Amino acid sequence: MKRFLLRLTLFGLLLAALLLIVIQQMTWRPAARESAQTSCNPEVAAKPLVPGQALKVMTWNIQYLAGKRYVFWYDMADGSGPDERPTPEDLAYNLDEVARVIRDEQPDVVLLQEVNDNAKNTDYQDQLALLQERVVDLYPCSSQAFYWRAEFVPSPHIWGGVGTKLATLSRFQIDRAERVQLPIPDANFISRQFQPKNALLVSYLPLRDGGHLAVINTHLTAARTSSDTAQRQIAATRDLLDKFEGAGTPWLIGGDFNLLPLGQYRRLPEPLRTGYSDDSELHGLWDRYPMIPTNAEASGIDRNKWLTYFPNDPRVSGPDRTVDYLFYSPSLKRVSARVRRDDTLLISDHLPVIGRFLLPMVP
Repeated sequence: MKRFLLRLTLFGLLLAALLLIVIQQMTWRPAARESAQTSCNPEVAAKPLVPGQALKVMTWNIQYLAGKRYVFWYDMADGSGPDERPTPEDLAYNLDEVARVIRDEQPDVVLLQEVNDNAKNTDYQDQLALLQERVVDLYPCSSQAFYWRAEFVPSPHIWGGVGTKLATLSRFQIDRAERVQLPIPDANFISRQFQPKNALLVSYLPLRDGGHLAVINTHLTAARTSSDTAQRQIAATRDLLDKFEGAGTPWLIGGDFNLLPLGQYRRLPEPLRTGYSDDSELHGLWDRYPMIPTNAEASGIDRNKWLTYFPNDPRVSGPDRTVDYLFYSPSLKRVSARVRRDDTLLISDHLPVIGRFLLPMVP
């Protein structure tokens, strides 16, 4: 009997070891800080920025080109959404639509979130490469970093590979870029290996007279995850911005923050408040740095102009909250800002936020 129990124990330990090896092979463990992939077309002489020049920036969560004809399983708080993936036809159509908007706006820098690469639900497309083919004449430089990546996720809704990136397109030279890992939600050891690993993608654009502009792209954890994750991610983001500010490095950050501005929580119907706080964690940034839209814009008389999120939720008939923002160093001057709404409502569940700035005269 003792020999049988010993063999059973050894067999169990062997299975556990094999499981850990398989999980390690299938999943991804990025460093706290690491270089990110950059590319500049050698046939185009991308120029450095000029101190004092105007710079137009657009941030947009393109929802992996899925469009608005679906209620995905994760769109409902209980995971009951009926859809698991978009059709190839919708992916192709929305790729062209995203390219159309970018070509029409022609921002100097484009910050994109939810760009899929090698994900089963989008037919293993490299969506950044497909988009770059359509705007290659506008953006010679780019940077990119994964924030969700696994060869296989054993969820019945996924049951295959995932790959989601932050991507930055630039008219101007990118000297280098880095990926900065943000705190992730608490979970057991196995679940942690498969979950998204939200990050900051920091691209360094050289200034002609020396120094750099740090352009940061991010997508923070979805609202319905653990209660302190947003606070920890905002704190980590603020720490990085404080370091840039202290070093005299001009910067701007844009992305999907998944957090509400002041005053919008109480305007949401109670069933749609899940995961948000009346005391938004985003105050950790807006207390210190200028924001687009401002709280006055996002919750004022013209607040509908600044709504950026149109949930894939049958209870919602249009954009109903603001979760996408641009923040910037006080050394930059805001010239103009808006949300492009009229012709983007059916491309993604997020709307693009556009800001125009003047860079500081002295780097």
